[in-house]
Amino acid sequence: MLATSLDLVTKHDYLEQKFKNAYQWLKEHDTANMEDGTYDICDGVFAMVQRYDTIPFSEARFESHKDYYDIQYIAKGTESFGMALVKDCELVETIEKNDVSFYKTPKFYTQVNLKSGDLVVVPPEEVHQPRAQYNGQKDFVVKVVIKVKV
Repeated sequence: MLATSLDLVTKHDYLEQKFKNAYQWLKEHDTANMEDGTYDICDGVFAMVQRYDTIPFSEARFESHKDYYDIQYIAKGTESFGMALVKDCELVETIEKNDVSFYKTPKFYTQVNLKSGDLVVVPPEEVHQPRAQYNGQKDFVVKVVIKVKV
Protein backbone atom coordinates (compact mmCIF):
# COMPACT_ATOMS: atom_id res chain seq x y z
CA MET A 1 0.00 0.00 0.00
CA LEU A 2 1.15 3.48 -0.81
CA ALA A 3 -0.99 6.26 0.62
CA THR A 4 0.02 9.76 -0.39
CA SER A 5 -1.05 12.74 -2.50
CA LEU A 6 -0.91 12.77 -6.31
CA ASP A 7 1.72 15.51 -6.19
CA LEU A 8 4.03 13.43 -4.00
CA VAL A 9 3.58 10.09 -5.78
CA THR A 10 4.73 11.70 -9.02
CA LYS A 11 7.58 13.59 -7.32
CA HIS A 12 9.35 10.70 -5.56
CA ASP A 13 10.76 7.51 -7.07
CA TYR A 14 10.28 4.86 -4.40
CA LEU A 15 11.98 2.31 -6.68
CA GLU A 16 15.15 4.35 -7.12
CA GLN A 17 18.27 2.23 -6.47
CA LYS A 18 18.83 3.49 -2.91
CA PHE A 19 15.28 2.38 -1.99
CA LYS A 20 15.80 -0.98 -3.71
CA ASN A 21 18.99 -1.42 -1.65
CA ALA A 22 17.01 -0.76 1.53
CA TYR A 23 14.22 -3.21 0.61
CA GLN A 24 16.79 -5.87 -0.31
CA TRP A 25 18.62 -5.35 2.99
CA LEU A 26 15.36 -5.97 4.85
CA LYS A 27 14.79 -9.20 2.89
CA GLU A 28 18.31 -10.47 3.61
CA HIS A 29 18.38 -9.82 7.37
CA ASP A 30 16.51 -11.40 10.27
CA THR A 31 15.79 -7.96 11.72
CA ALA A 32 13.53 -9.25 14.50
CA ASN A 33 16.59 -10.93 16.02
CA MET A 34 19.24 -8.31 15.29
CA GLU A 35 20.75 -6.25 18.09
CA ASP A 36 19.55 -2.67 18.50
CA GLY A 37 21.83 -0.26 16.74
CA THR A 38 22.71 1.42 13.46
CA TYR A 39 23.68 -0.52 10.34
CA ASP A 40 25.10 0.97 7.12
CA ILE A 41 23.37 -0.24 3.95
CA CYS A 42 24.95 1.89 1.20
CA ASP A 43 25.97 5.49 0.58
CA GLY A 44 23.23 7.72 2.06
CA VAL A 45 21.20 4.82 3.48
CA PHE A 46 21.35 3.31 6.97
CA ALA A 47 19.10 1.27 9.24
CA MET A 48 18.31 1.68 12.93
CA VAL A 49 16.99 -1.37 14.77
CA GLN A 50 15.00 -0.44 17.87
CA ARG A 51 12.76 -2.07 20.46
CA TYR A 52 10.00 -0.41 22.47
CA ASP A 53 6.52 -0.72 23.89
CA THR A 54 3.86 1.19 22.00
CA ILE A 55 2.34 4.20 23.75
CA PRO A 56 -1.16 5.72 23.92
CA PHE A 57 -2.18 7.74 20.88
CA SER A 58 -2.27 10.93 22.95
CA GLU A 59 1.44 10.53 23.83
CA ALA A 60 2.69 9.69 20.31
CA ARG A 61 4.05 12.80 18.57
CA PHE A 62 3.71 13.73 14.92
CA GLU A 63 7.12 14.37 13.37
CA SER A 64 8.86 14.99 10.04
CA HIS A 65 12.39 14.97 8.67
CA LYS A 66 13.87 17.38 6.13
CA ASP A 67 17.01 15.50 5.06
CA TYR A 68 15.79 11.88 4.96
CA TYR A 69 12.93 9.69 3.86
CA ASP A 70 11.88 7.17 6.51
CA ILE A 71 11.19 3.55 5.69
CA GLN A 72 9.61 2.19 8.87
CA TYR A 73 9.42 -1.60 8.95
CA ILE A 74 7.74 -3.63 11.69
CA ALA A 75 9.87 -6.72 12.32
CA LYS A 76 7.75 -7.83 15.31
CA GLY A 77 4.56 -6.53 16.92
CA THR A 78 1.79 -4.12 15.95
CA GLU A 79 1.35 -0.37 16.05
CA SER A 80 -0.80 2.39 14.64
CA PHE A 81 0.94 4.97 12.51
CA GLY A 82 -0.57 8.40 11.81
CA MET A 83 0.29 10.30 8.62
CA ALA A 84 -0.54 13.78 7.26
CA LEU A 85 0.95 16.44 5.00
CA VAL A 86 3.40 18.89 6.59
CA LYS A 87 1.56 21.78 4.90
CA ASP A 88 -1.58 20.86 6.88
CA CYS A 89 0.16 20.79 10.27
CA GLU A 90 1.12 23.31 12.94
CA LEU A 91 4.81 23.22 13.84
CA VAL A 92 5.67 23.00 17.53
CA GLU A 93 9.44 22.46 17.61
CA THR A 94 12.42 21.77 15.33
CA ILE A 95 15.67 20.14 16.42
CA GLU A 96 17.90 20.70 13.40
CA LYS A 97 20.87 18.65 14.65
CA ASN A 98 18.57 15.59 14.82
CA ASP A 99 16.73 16.40 11.55
CA VAL A 100 13.35 16.30 13.28
CA SER A 101 10.39 18.65 13.60
CA PHE A 102 7.38 18.02 15.85
CA TYR A 103 3.78 19.11 15.22
CA LYS A 104 0.44 19.42 16.96
CA THR A 105 -1.94 16.58 16.17
CA PRO A 106 -3.40 17.62 12.80
CA LYS A 107 -7.14 18.01 12.25
CA PHE A 108 -6.99 15.62 9.30
CA TYR A 109 -4.67 12.62 9.17
CA THR A 110 -4.62 9.03 8.01
CA GLN A 111 -4.03 6.22 10.46
CA VAL A 112 -2.40 3.03 9.18
CA ASN A 113 -2.24 -0.10 11.32
CA LEU A 114 1.01 -2.02 10.91
CA LYS A 115 1.85 -5.62 11.84
CA SER A 116 4.97 -7.75 11.50
CA GLY A 117 6.24 -7.57 7.92
CA ASP A 118 4.53 -4.25 7.09
CA LEU A 119 6.32 -1.03 6.21
CA VAL A 120 5.59 2.57 5.33
CA VAL A 121 7.72 4.99 3.33
CA VAL A 122 7.48 8.60 4.48
CA PRO A 123 8.86 11.48 2.38
CA PRO A 124 9.97 14.79 3.91
CA GLU A 125 6.66 16.46 2.93
CA GLU A 126 4.68 14.18 5.26
CA VAL A 127 4.48 14.02 9.03
CA HIS A 128 4.18 10.68 10.76
CA GLN A 129 3.20 9.47 14.20
CA PRO A 130 5.05 6.27 15.07
CA ARG A 131 4.82 4.13 18.21
CA ALA A 132 1.07 4.53 18.83
CA GLN A 133 -0.88 1.63 20.31
CA TYR A 134 -3.10 -0.39 17.98
CA ASN A 135 -6.67 -0.50 19.36
CA GLY A 136 -5.41 1.03 22.61
CA GLN A 137 -3.41 -2.11 23.45
CA LYS A 138 0.26 -1.86 24.44
CA ASP A 139 2.52 -4.10 22.37
CA PHE A 140 6.24 -4.81 22.23
CA VAL A 141 7.66 -3.79 18.84
CA VAL A 142 10.90 -4.48 17.04
CA LYS A 143 11.17 -1.86 14.32
CA VAL A 144 13.71 -1.02 11.68
CA VAL A 145 13.81 2.63 10.61
CA ILE A 146 15.77 2.99 7.41
CA LYS A 147 16.93 6.52 6.65
CA VAL A 148 17.33 7.33 2.95
CA LYS A 149 19.13 10.62 2.19
CA VAL A 150 17.08 13.04 0.09
